[in-house]
Amino acid sequence: MIDWLRREALEPEIEIAGRVLPIELNRNRRAKRLTLRLAPDGSAVRITLPHWCRSMEALAFAHARADWLGEQLAKVPERRDPLSEGKLTYRGWEVSIDWSADHPRKPALDTTGVRVGGPQETLTKRLQRWLEAEAQRLFAQDAQDYCSRADLPVGDVRLTRAKRRWGSCSSEGVLRLNWRLVQAPDFVRRSVVAHEVAHLVQFDHSPAFHALLDELFEGNVEDANAWLSQHGRTLYAAFG
Repeated sequence: MIDWLRREALEPEIEIAGRVLPIELNRNRRAKRLTLRLAPDGSAVRITLPHWCRSMEALAFAHARADWLGEQLAKVPERRDPLSEGKLTYRGWEVSIDWSADHPRKPALDTTGVRVGGPQETLTKRLQRWLEAEAQRLFAQDAQDYCSRADLPVGDVRLTRAKRRWGSCSSEGVLRLNWRLVQAPDFVRRSVVAHEVAHLVQFDHSPAFHALLDELFEGNVEDANAWLSQHGRTLYAAFG
């Protein structure tokens, strides 16, 4: 056991269901205990540990929970390749990718799908940039709606590529939102924006916060949360 722990300390990794995954250790002074999770795309095992905890202890913690990690890995959706499938997910819908050398390089949405030209070797990156630009546009509209309802100045909206969180709100009033939500249905994306706007007023999850969120959001928050719980991982299946 000591030998594998020493090897792990150099290049921490673990074999789960026939796959070797890296173990990422994150020390957090506010952490009071070890927490273990699988990256949403199944690419790594992540452990948050208190500053006083030894790395070997954290690695042993992961190996002791290999069965649980295997169960989580089985839930990760298979990787998707939008180009080979000829479609991508946008606002909860499958949209066809209409590529032709005669089309403009910049993707554009029309009634037949996303029309795009240019070299195929850069197509995936350009489609992702288009989705990110659409996310920025939609988030800005959503934030304006909810800030207006809350009688607040419109918060600064920035995109994130977080692997864990859908959104966050800083004490400076900056809303950070995961660009992958542009693939989710509108009511799901908007629920996350409403949640973060509510944090501009109530920086906690108190009854007052939930009352404000219910007042701001036009849909059912529980339905949106249930969708993310059931389908959230699928948003990481494409566009690395």
